[in-house]
Amino acid sequence: MSFFLPVLLMAQSVSDPHFEVRLEQPLFPGKDGPLILFDQHHYNAFSLSGQYKGFADVAKAEGYLLEDYKRLISAENLAKAKIFVTVNALSHPSDWDLPNPTIYSEEEIEALYRWVHDDGGGLLIITDQMPSAGAVGLLAERFGFNVINGVTHRMDGQAELFNRTIGNLLPSAVTNREGRRVNQLRCWVGSGFIAPEEAEVFSVLGDAYRLYLPSKTKDMEHAIQPDIPYISGSNLANGALLKCGNGRVCIFADASPFTALLKGINSEKRGMNHVDGQDHIHLLRNILEWLSQL
Repeated sequence: MSFFLPVLLMAQSVSDPHFEVRLEQPLFPGKDGPLILFDQHHYNAFSLSGQYKGFADVAKAEGYLLEDYKRLISAENLAKAKIFVTVNALSHPSDWDLPNPTIYSEEEIEALYRWVHDDGGGLLIITDQMPSAGAVGLLAERFGFNVINGVTHRMDGQAELFNRTIGNLLPSAVTNREGRRVNQLRCWVGSGFIAPEEAEVFSVLGDAYRLYLPSKTKDMEHAIQPDIPYISGSNLANGALLKCGNGRVCIFADASPFTALLKGINSEKRGMNHVDGQDHIHLLRNILEWLSQL
């Protein structure tokens, strides 16, 4: 069985040039919505003009303002924004083997926490599998989430679908939004986490998954090696919401659903442009709206 880390295939993926976003009744038709800061300072693997162009297209179509954020996080810089987004931050640009320490300093983490809790900011943490799950571990922990620095694997080899029928997509503020109900998601590997009791979990892994815990990325580049430790996906979430003081946090443990990519020589669709991902735009819009507290 082949098992490739999606983050290792970035060079083989391009933004789908045919992906177009046309929204009925955008929240901010005058293009004057709240400012979203998109982190680019912490070796983030995705950019708004690259693999996360699909994300940018949806946010802009909704009327949000977007800014690449390329400096240390501070209260002063956060004050002008309503949402801060981090996607696939990395501890190191090329060394992805353990220990994958936090890339966010204590000062940055505390600035984000105070901005959310005290000032009503909205934080969106999106992380794939090891090594990016490790890089955001302490940031997520500050809000009560225990992100597992591993690699998810659906044991039967089938598509990673999350829907109401299977029961791994749950009712929530972002899946049951009136007029934009989310009935199905598709993921492409990722990680998982233990959510605090006060969080509202909207997608779960369950016992159909294992979360492998490799020490080196090469251990998962091809076939899964039999000596790699793992834990069950039971009781692990991969999507959740948290109200924190005056602000809000959303964490999602796979970056692919909010892309619109063509992957490999066969230009396989991945993300919001995939036939299984027709509700992904709804989910992204709902998350941004929820974080904005509109």
